[in-house]
Amino acid sequence: MNQEKDFLGKEPIGKLLLKLALPTVAAQIINMLYNIVDRIYIGHIPDVGAEALTGVGVCMPLIMIVTAFAAFVGYGGAPRASIFMGQDDHESAEKTMGNCFMVQIIISVLLTAALLLWNRDFLMAFGASPNTIEYGVAYMNIYAIGTIFVQLTLGMNAFITAQGFAKTGMLSVLIGAVANIILDPIFIFSFGMGVRGAALATIISQAMSCVWVLAFLFGKTTHLKIRKQNLLLQSKIILPSLALGLSTFIMQASESVISICFNASLLQYGGDIAVGAMTILTSVMQFAMLPLQGLGQGAQPIISYNYGARNPQRVKAAFQLLLKASLVYSTALWALVMLFPQMFAAMFTSSEPLLNFTKDALRIYMACLLLFGIQVACQMTFTSLGNAKASIVVAVMRKFVLLIPLIYILPLVFPGDKTTAVYLAEPVADFLAVTFTAILFTFQFKKALRSIQSDKE
Repeated sequence: MNQEKDFLGKEPIGKLLLKLALPTVAAQIINMLYNIVDRIYIGHIPDVGAEALTGVGVCMPLIMIVTAFAAFVGYGGAPRASIFMGQDDHESAEKTMGNCFMVQIIISVLLTAALLLWNRDFLMAFGASPNTIEYGVAYMNIYAIGTIFVQLTLGMNAFITAQGFAKTGMLSVLIGAVANIILDPIFIFSFGMGVRGAALATIISQAMSCVWVLAFLFGKTTHLKIRKQNLLLQSKIILPSLALGLSTFIMQASESVISICFNASLLQYGGDIAVGAMTILTSVMQFAMLPLQGLGQGAQPIISYNYGARNPQRVKAAFQLLLKASLVYSTALWALVMLFPQMFAAMFTSSEPLLNFTKDALRIYMACLLLFGIQVACQMTFTSLGNAKASIVVAVMRKFVLLIPLIYILPLVFPGDKTTAVYLAEPVADFLAVTFTAILFTFQFKKALRSIQSDKE
């Protein structure tokens, strides 16, 4: 086996996870800036900041769908490419990447057309009001044009990280995020473009990241290269990748569905201010989700490679370290949110009514955040092991079986304050989902370790 690639099977787990996870966590934190920096600037636009923030917040379900499709292809194909590399099957790994690249281009064209044609209809259905709809439409008309850059940057960057090039993957995101931070105030304030300026800054930044990612994967440094002959779609290559990515797609796309359900209920019970607060709550939740996913992505090449190489001891050690690190982070962030909710809310708005409303809602919405490290660590490990079924089950359980019904049930159970009851759906669902996931993972992980142990013997 190529010694250059076998470092995933030989270096100490702690050193390896640190080496891979630091750049992927940094990349996700930087990616978080992509997602929230627009909202930070928009929320502070003089006179109309609160309404503009709510309008752009209603765009989030559509943006989540775009990124979910990138994850559908990239986060399904990348672990399979790592497993093939662990099996020393370089040809299948490259075919997987080439097929995923082609599918992402096809999806990008379809999504762009849909967003340009129907974004106003979508936004009205997703909780926009006559006061906020024009801000949302202005943002989405420009953002839609950059869909292909978002797809290829997020989706193909997973293949860079999966090969062990974590620093290169981090730079992919860093280039765009820094550009976005610089361009946002120029377009929003200096050029007076408002929300249109925020959208334009985002797609220019994503285009810069996209050029970097593709230059690397077509270049000489990469182990796996995008080649013309691998772009022809093969069902035996692409279908298993999409099956594995389906759980991540459900996990991210369901955020869109949930956002729609939250916005619709909150608009009914609390009006525009409650919807605006939800924009801030989901933004703060990304402080938890994205770094935790970064930890999981750092561990993914280690777990996938050693699973393919039939090394159960290293697979187990990598998961245990991932779980500990995830729990430490989620608990620390939970404590900060509980102690200083106003600090987080003030990042996104200078409107006193919205600020006061949001700081109380934050404590409710994120009450079970400390347990979320367990959920994400197990979910990411299921994907790393190629266990598509279990990964789909836990994603569906948390979002569709638990959270969406609770959004509508709890206001009926607590009729005194229906807006608070809607926010309460999140921690109740999180607690029940973590319990279910931990039990299922215990059985499935032991089964996976036994299977590669028996193969080895």
